[in-house]
Amino acid sequence: MKAGLQQERIDVVARCYAWGVHLYTACGLLVAGAIAYVLVGERPDKFRLAFLLMLVATIIDATDGFFARRARVKEVLPGFDGRRLDDITDFLNYVFLPLFLMYQARLLPDGQNGWLLVPLVASAYGFCQVAAKTDDGFFLGFPSYWNLIVFYLYTLDPPPWFTIGALALFSLLTFVPMRYLYPSQPGRLNKLSLVLGAVWGVLLLVILWGARTEPLDGDRAQRLASVSLFYPLYYLVASAVVTVRYWLAARELSDR
Repeated sequence: MKAGLQQERIDVVARCYAWGVHLYTACGLLVAGAIAYVLVGERPDKFRLAFLLMLVATIIDATDGFFARRARVKEVLPGFDGRRLDDITDFLNYVFLPLFLMYQARLLPDGQNGWLLVPLVASAYGFCQVAAKTDDGFFLGFPSYWNLIVFYLYTLDPPPWFTIGALALFSLLTFVPMRYLYPSQPGRLNKLSLVLGAVWGVLLLVILWGARTEPLDGDRAQRLASVSLFYPLYYLVASAVVTVRYWLAARELSDR
């Protein structure tokens, strides 16, 4: 009897912890609402504030997986799909709202906004893939980091042809079965990615928090943003190396 009551209390605590993790993930939806509110408003610094909120959303997304594994959410709450909640939140914060920011900031020339539909549809395809996240802890296909791409397009202000090329290239990479690092998953390379990502995040915070004018204090922001490219470049190169090793190993196995 006493043991049964103790187990029941443990189960209640476990369920509360699991629901708390889902609530933490859902905070990303609140951030998404705040981003939308800012983007349709008239604040003179609305794009800077929107990027700051996107950074907050990224931090939530980068940490909720750790808490979910600790809480064993799938086991404790089998009737609630936390991954679906995560996907809904991520699609808003990583895809729809960054592309909406591009539209609001007029990063494309007049008459060229139709290009924004390309990454929107490509990302919808990527999010609907059953194998979008592999069993060995990688993303399969470009993981729709449009919030980062739009940040650099906005801050570095490249020519229109480069902006359109970036939209087309990374949309295409959604369909290419490359393996991309999933930093919140276990693994030595992911631990390194988290450390470098923390440094990178601080640098982005310095850029955004220190900016007092739009577009992000011009030359100073561009210099710091150029330095911060070390992490996206590391991420792409490391992911390419992992992919090539996987392809070579699979080819060697098939030749046996």
